[in-house]
Amino acid sequence: MIRGIIFDLDGTLVDTITDIALGMNKFLAARAWPVHTTDQYRIMVGRGLLNLIRAAVPQEEAHRAEELFEEAHAAYSSVGTANSLPYPHVHDSLRILAQKGILLAVLSNKPDDLTKSMIKELFPDIPFKMVQGGTEGVPHKPHPGMALKVAEVFGLKAAECAFLGDSDVDIKTALAAGMQPIGAAWGFRAKEELLKAGAKTVLATFKDILNFV
Repeated sequence: MIRGIIFDLDGTLVDTITDIALGMNKFLAARAWPVHTTDQYRIMVGRGLLNLIRAAVPQEEAHRAEELFEEAHAAYSSVGTANSLPYPHVHDSLRILAQKGILLAVLSNKPDDLTKSMIKELFPDIPFKMVQGGTEGVPHKPHPGMALKVAEVFGLKAAECAFLGDSDVDIKTALAAGMQPIGAAWGFRAKEELLKAGAKTVLATFKDILNFV
């Protein structure tokens, strides 16, 4: 029985790809480096800002990702969330889940400050028990550490939790933590990637999570 659900953020709760592309291209253009299309960013995202930098900058500059982190972070932060909107049915479904007593949390590889500010701005009325983004010195997904920490905060066993995400990173996190792995077909990656990674099921729309629990 699922009593708690952990959600990825980008590509799962919120369609952020336009703002990610704008922010990263702003950073790249400032250095006169080639920029990328929005669709190209769909493949690059999901493993944290450091890995996004490594994927986006010219190959010969990838080793400088840590050095470039603050610059890229500032460029992305400056774009804000003007084009970032929750996917259809997300708000209503989260409210229903909370009313049913399902515990809710967000676990993202997006920098922690940006994760928390986005959730505060877009979901001020949703009672998430924990919101956690990527933090220096803490292993990122697919390492299961933070997912297991969320289960601890929930007061639940890992097997009583589901993890819903749109990439193989999220599915691998769920499996490593002993949680139910659920894929989001509306996100940045293909359904085939989610199934290949080991998703127990792939939902077509966010409201389908209500039937699953």
